[in-house]
Amino acid sequence: MSNETLQAVRGMNDILPDEAQLWLWFEDTVRDWLESYGYRNIRMPLVEPTALFKRAIGEVTDIVEKEMYSFEDSLNGDQLTLRPEGTASCVRAALQHNLLYNAPQRLYYGGAMFRHERPQKGRYRQFHQVGVEALGFAGPDIDAEQIVMCARLWKKLGIGDVALQINSLGDAASRQRHREKLIAYFEQRKDALDADALRRLHSNPLRILDTKNPAMQELVSAAPRLMDELEEDAIGHFEAVQAILKRHGIAFEINPRLVRGLDYYNRTVFEWVTTRLGAQGTICAGGRYDGLIEQIGGKPAPACGFAMGVERLLALLQESGVQNPAAPLDVYVVHQGEQAQSLAWRAAENLRDGGLRVLLHCGGGSFKSQMKKADGSAAVCAIIIGDDEAAANAVTLKPLRGGGEQQRVGMDDLQQKVRELIM
Repeated sequence: MSNETLQAVRGMNDILPDEAQLWLWFEDTVRDWLESYGYRNIRMPLVEPTALFKRAIGEVTDIVEKEMYSFEDSLNGDQLTLRPEGTASCVRAALQHNLLYNAPQRLYYGGAMFRHERPQKGRYRQFHQVGVEALGFAGPDIDAEQIVMCARLWKKLGIGDVALQINSLGDAASRQRHREKLIAYFEQRKDALDADALRRLHSNPLRILDTKNPAMQELVSAAPRLMDELEEDAIGHFEAVQAILKRHGIAFEINPRLVRGLDYYNRTVFEWVTTRLGAQGTICAGGRYDGLIEQIGGKPAPACGFAMGVERLLALLQESGVQNPAAPLDVYVVHQGEQAQSLAWRAAENLRDGGLRVLLHCGGGSFKSQMKKADGSAAVCAIIIGDDEAAANAVTLKPLRGGGEQQRVGMDDLQQKVRELIM
């Protein structure tokens, strides 16, 4: 067996303690934001039947064709996949557990997703998303609310330089008409299509519009527009969404080439984009998917949702100058001697009983070396306990930030004195 040091899988990254502090702050902020809109948490497995994603996402998509981590269960032969996105899993869970039986549901989730892509900044093989799903809501108000929600979150996070793009994909009949026109248009220009476009020409021509190939942009720009095929209901729905956004002062651009990379979308689709992250500029995207619940096996029901990429948002936070919040620590306990150690444990537990954050020094060492660690810990104050303090059932309380004199404090008064110092 080789003694070579093992490394993480390429594109699957460790999140170290200093960086994790920003993740925790972000997750707390997002949770409070979602719950303020009445969304409730749901948690689904990382592994799902492969058939779920083939049925929901579409077999002629990059995700299903190229990017899924799929394998056969060695025990029973089941075909399984590490989830590449969360919407299909969330809908599957809602149907399996009859969550839509009595009322519509506002749900949210977060966690790791997996796609076998070429790793680059903002695009990883294990990445994290926060997903938001409103199941059972048909009106344009829920589409607009989810967009307004996002605008509120950007303000809470202190993120700037983001722009909103919206579009309507219409309904099945209009998409079918558009599909036929796209095929005819691209058939006449086959020589200009790349290999991906040729492969999708008859199976999923709408996805050609989402090409990132610079050589095809002029061809795609001149292609028939889905917006021209929309029926009255879809037009009315889209106009109602725009009206609500305008009333709330949400600026947007209608992008007729915005199609999203998953087949289940219809009507409203949207993306929040930034120019500050290079090629990976989409930080949040979603829309309406009224056919998905039936596709997965439930009774027909409308739905709308979105997902945001955590890594990209955190990168944008740092680009925007948002500081990584320091790990909160109130007290560092320094001690030396057997009796002092016993009192140090009591003092630390006493302070924790009062809701304070306390680091008790472990591993021995001189007072000088322990105080050096206390100074570097970002704690507000240190508690020092030696033989004299232990004999008196007291501690020495020393401010570490902002000046002030150290003082001897009895155990009965310890919580109050520490609180006075850190407030």
